[in-house]
Amino acid sequence: MGNDVRPIRSEADLDAAIAEVGRLWGAAEGTPQADRLDVLATLIDAYEAEHHAIDPPDPVDAILFRMDQQGLTRKDLEGILGSRARVSEVLARRRGLSLSMIRRLSEGLGIPAEILIRPTRVDAA
Repeated sequence: MGNDVRPIRSEADLDAAIAEVGRLWGAAEGTPQADRLDVLATLIDAYEAEHHAIDPPDPVDAILFRMDQQGLTRKDLEGILGSRARVSEVLARRRGLSLSMIRRLSEGLGIPAEILIRPTRVDAA
């Protein structure tokens, strides 16, 4: 890439910037190389945020993922969501999450509320 820093406008530019970050990794703080590393990292982040944005997960997918991570069962969710029937309805996407369920899931499982308030995906069956 040389000494000039240019905007990242394509996947090829992105690949070149990532390769240069690899070469500059570990540069001593306060050096021109460290400054270049910081600028390239910012440019890469900006390009990826615009071109490779990842949608946040569906609330039910987030619950299932956290259950898997923590080795939880449906029975473990009964204390958070209520009855066995309610757990089943939520995980089957037949019942939305109430505000109190969102609070309890966020506190009990550590799932950010901004994920839990999103609309639940409806599977076409």
